Amino acid sequence: MSELPVPGSDPAGQPVSAIRTVACIGAGVIGGGWAAYFLARGLRVRAWDPAPDAGDRLRRTIDAAWPALTELGLADGADPAALELFPTAAEAVAGADFVQESAPEDLALKRALLAELAAAAGPGVVVASSTSGFPMSDMATEAADPGRLVVGHPFNPPYLIPLVEVVGGTATQAWATTRAAEFYRHIGKSVIEMDRELPGFIANRLQEAIWREALHMVAEGEATPEEIDRSITDGPGLRWPVHGPCLTFHLAGGEGGMAHMLDHFGPSLKAPWTRLDAPELTTALRDDMVAGAQVSAGGRPMAELVAERDRAVIAVRRAVEAARAAGGTGG
Repeated sequence: MSELPVPGSDPAGQPVSAIRTVACIGAGVIGGGWAAYFLARGLRVRAWDPAPDAGDRLRRTIDAAWPALTELGLADGADPAALELFPTAAEAVAGADFVQESAPEDLALKRALLAELAAAAGPGVVVASSTSGFPMSDMATEAADPGRLVVGHPFNPPYLIPLVEVVGGTATQAWATTRAAEFYRHIGKSVIEMDRELPGFIANRLQEAIWREALHMVAEGEATPEEIDRSITDGPGLRWPVHGPCLTFHLAGGEGGMAHMLDHFGPSLKAPWTRLDAPELTTALRDDMVAGAQVSAGGRPMAELVAERDRAVIAVRRAVEAARAAGGTGG
């Protein structure tokens, strides 16, 4: 009788570079995007989806994504034909080294499917869910082996946007979240390994806050959808590719950084600018924001950060303008 793995240890016993085959369960927009990305990284993909036309749809998705993936750079051995479809989810998972589930956002469906996948996966194989909002603790309730279940939440389209948020549930073993995060990093993803569950995770919650305010403004006749979109694409969106909102506000404080910005503009948090309640700007929150900005800055002086931001904004603007011009001329 084989020994059970020590809690927190990796029963796979192999580096993530040994992962060569991924099962993609669900071949819709997200699952298909994942499949294209895995193939571009030189991996083999075993796919399953219950839709009758799933195979044709998946191949169309991969074909559509391949030019962009080629431009970004393909891994050695990348082959869009390294794809095999299976009649059942269990069969697809049986020969995989890693599993990416991308079924519809239906909690009952997720629970039953993840239980099936966890039972079918081999020893040391992580089963990651692409869920956009459900905590794994809520999805893993029917699994006999929930220790290998993690959230691996991508941002759409997965073949193009690098972000993946990784977090386990209360029954997830530490080795599973660590292995999932290491695997995603190995194949070129930007990974946030969260230390606690949060419905909607990080990126979706921030995106949803802007979306809700946009809907309020349209509903009240305060702004049009076009004005809202332009306010981001020609405003803060140009800064965000290089500096996120926290580091952006750190720069807004000038030489005083985040501390000066919070001390100076803190009272405006209570101004009725949005329909979202502002948190109380306690000393602890202020100190956490200042310390976090310093970590993000990495010890670089303000002048260097400003120069980096300016170069990036100029590059982004030129790239977007060039893409629009090419599209307008049919190029």
